[in-house]
Amino acid sequence: MRLTPDVLMQGYATGIFPMAEHRDDPEVFWVDPQRRGIMPLSGFHASRSLRRAMRNTTFEVSVDQDFVGVVDGCADRADTWINAEIRSLYIKLHDAHQAHSLEIWEGSRLVGGVYGVTLGAAFFGESMFSKRTDASKIALACLVERLREGGFHLFDTQFLTEHLASLGGIEISRASYHKVLAQALALSGDFSRPPVRSPQDVVQRITQRS
Repeated sequence: MRLTPDVLMQGYATGIFPMAEHRDDPEVFWVDPQRRGIMPLSGFHASRSLRRAMRNTTFEVSVDQDFVGVVDGCADRADTWINAEIRSLYIKLHDAHQAHSLEIWEGSRLVGGVYGVTLGAAFFGESMFSKRTDASKIALACLVERLREGGFHLFDTQFLTEHLASLGGIEISRASYHKVLAQALALSGDFSRPPVRSPQDVVQRITQRS
């Protein structure tokens, strides 16, 4: 089957997602993990050191201002699953307002970010990158707050890494994931509605809920 943006969205709706073996591999395959990583939107863990970094940082946050830059930042590593076809497809999804990015800036330089796909009240996180200490952690903290405010119910991280686990990420079974996914798809989230909040604003809101 030829991959198109519509086919990608159908895949997400059934609980699968695409990957390539490496940057130069022309083939794309579907992934359906037995164990799925998710980030509970009420369970994000901001350590004392991360909260301090967020209060003191000079990083600035934006949303959907440089989607291509974030995708390219995520692919700028020795081992990447983002090939040319995947890059093109997600840019098309972004143009159709179905894929979004959150950027971290140091002055005029993009130093971190995360991007993913939205469907119903589900956010499917695709990848993130960091070129400065704590940039990806701050990006995730700001993203989780945005998803909370936008009425989302599922933040799918695909796999659970040590980095994500340290921030509150968990792993659930495929069957449990499909139940959570069905619930999220029956609801509606709005990624574009919430205001863009600074790291200082986000950490204050996290602290107030602790």
